[in-house]
Amino acid sequence: MSQTETEYRQVIQRCKDLFLKKNQDYGTAWRILRLPSITDQIFIKAQRIRTLQEKGVSRVGEGIEPEFVGIINYCVMALIQMHLQNDSRTDIPTDELEKLYDEQIGQVIDLLFAKNHDYGEAWRDMRVSSMTDIILMKLLRTKQIEDNQGNTLVSEGVEANYMDMINYAVFCLIKLNSAAGVPR
Repeated sequence: MSQTETEYRQVIQRCKDLFLKKNQDYGTAWRILRLPSITDQIFIKAQRIRTLQEKGVSRVGEGIEPEFVGIINYCVMALIQMHLQNDSRTDIPTDELEKLYDEQIGQVIDLLFAKNHDYGEAWRDMRVSSMTDIILMKLLRTKQIEDNQGNTLVSEGVEANYMDMINYAVFCLIKLNSAAGVPR
């Protein structure tokens, strides 16, 4: 396994663990959300990250790392919602939910390796602040596509944008953990 894959899987495991713990606390109440509502939740988290990056201080005591984890998990929720668009259940058993999480992340990881091959891990030379801006740009694109009822002329759809946002948020967490000297 490459360094990137190891680091990536460690970040995803952290996110998945939190996702499943929150599922124990709240269940799958998020199933009631429409995709634009999930997009707006992701937007709030990304905007908070940018504000904290610019101001350098948090008044509620949480840093940016939990927000990147939130972006990842909300994007997974969105992908699951898309996968279950004809399924009206609001209560999904934990074992099924974990399988859905893993399936969506599996597709995202496949995308990562395809792009990493072509781009040569350029993300490692990017700033976390730049990746935050890219996540915000992808959110604005997603909101526009949603406002257009999912219709695009030549662009990727919302699914690709959610997947890219997951990858950029994972990259940010990898970089933040490396900068903090967290063992790999």
